[in-house]
Amino acid sequence: MAKPARNYVCQSCGSAFPKWAGKCEACGAWNSIVEEPGVESVPKGLAGKRGRGVTFVALDGDVPQTIRRPTGMAEFDRVTGGGLVRGSAVLIGGDPGIGKSTLMLQVATMLRGVRVAYISGEEAIEQVQLRARRLGLGPDGKVPASEIRTELAAATSLRDIMATLDRPDAPEVVVIDSIQTLYLDSLDSAPGTVAQVRTCSAELIRLAKSRGFTLLLVGHVTKEGQIAGPRVLEHMVDTVLYFEGERGHHFRILRSVKNRFGPANEIGVFEMTDQGLAEVPNPSALFLAERHGNISGVSVFAGIEGTRPVLVEVQALVSPSPLATPRRAVVGWDTGRLAMILAVLETRCGLGLAGSEVYLNIAGGLRISEPAADLSVALALISSLSDRSVPSDLIAFGEIGLSGEVRMVAQAETRLKEAAKLGFKRAILPRRLTQAGGKPLRIEGIALIEIGHLQEMIDWLYSEVRSNALQATVSASRQQHQGQTDARNKP
Repeated sequence: MAKPARNYVCQSCGSAFPKWAGKCEACGAWNSIVEEPGVESVPKGLAGKRGRGVTFVALDGDVPQTIRRPTGMAEFDRVTGGGLVRGSAVLIGGDPGIGKSTLMLQVATMLRGVRVAYISGEEAIEQVQLRARRLGLGPDGKVPASEIRTELAAATSLRDIMATLDRPDAPEVVVIDSIQTLYLDSLDSAPGTVAQVRTCSAELIRLAKSRGFTLLLVGHVTKEGQIAGPRVLEHMVDTVLYFEGERGHHFRILRSVKNRFGPANEIGVFEMTDQGLAEVPNPSALFLAERHGNISGVSVFAGIEGTRPVLVEVQALVSPSPLATPRRAVVGWDTGRLAMILAVLETRCGLGLAGSEVYLNIAGGLRISEPAADLSVALALISSLSDRSVPSDLIAFGEIGLSGEVRMVAQAETRLKEAAKLGFKRAILPRRLTQAGGKPLRIEGIALIEIGHLQEMIDWLYSEVRSNALQATVSASRQQHQGQTDARNKP
């Protein structure tokens, strides 16, 4: 049996010695070395070696005030929670060519009087300078060169970048474009691999925390739209932002997925112009700018993105299908949610939609994820099926259950106030919302149409449009649906 090892450990500093001594050679304390029994450890574990210990503080202790640095770009500051936090790490992802580098360059130059280091691993310095001049940020641009303290560099070696930034006079903000181009020479893998991305990010984040500068990392995305590299990368940083939008569309959405210093799911809206990204302070008016009246299959949804109310147009098209399995195409919404709404309309309201092709689109390139859009989608589907337009001064929001009931959603007053500001006069919403908190919900300038079931909305459309053609269309659809049901039930 092996003789257990004996350890002589200094109780002041934790240093270990092979034998007892009166004085600790590490810290100089006298009579502090005490014999301790050997500690069992797993292979390649701690092997009996102790660390320096961790210092604990009280939960109600003094908390230093978080230092924020506003960028001057209101939409970017809204998404980050009020500005860039000192010592934080922000990850920005998006499709290739969506405008990530343009956004970072504009943010870097908007920080007036702040020393910013822009390190590009994908472009040469001359290419970045050409983009800056095109955006009006160069010496002869709209921003005076004396107010811009942005310094450019082209590098991909992490060791060189760390040696440049690990100084007392480190920049206040550092932009890395992009993290997939950096490499560490001690690893055998190629740049952009899991090991390289994880190691380079960890070293840069550690340096940002110790030196106190804000780190902005630009990341590539996969075909599924997720940030490329290990998933742990999103857990390491403080804030994760996604830059969304269609390449052929001029709208861009900056969405906060994670934020330790502010609200998540906040959005900022930009418009891509020939001089870069322009802020959109009122996205509801812009999303509805190209709206045309007296068109069937169109409704307006009053949604909430983060803390901001946004009004968007929901477009639906229902057409006969010659195929045995009709198509269901969705842009900007959940496909499974659309299938549920169609099933509820057919089963609970008697509308025959099983043999029709359905196309749904959220105008403006915005993606809606909240269930409150159910009622607006159902309204657009019914309008397209009956070929009758929805009143142009009407909005709708509410969640639909499987039995056809319309359920309440949050922040109804905020949605209605935004609609009233844009000139809408009527709103279809769940009935229970008017009794929330024991007070009736009243918004000046908007008439509330309360419903508890989808059938009530269809009946209201009958009386509103007052068209025999509408009733005939819906009746024919119900007869067709009844005939298909009877055919299936025949033995």
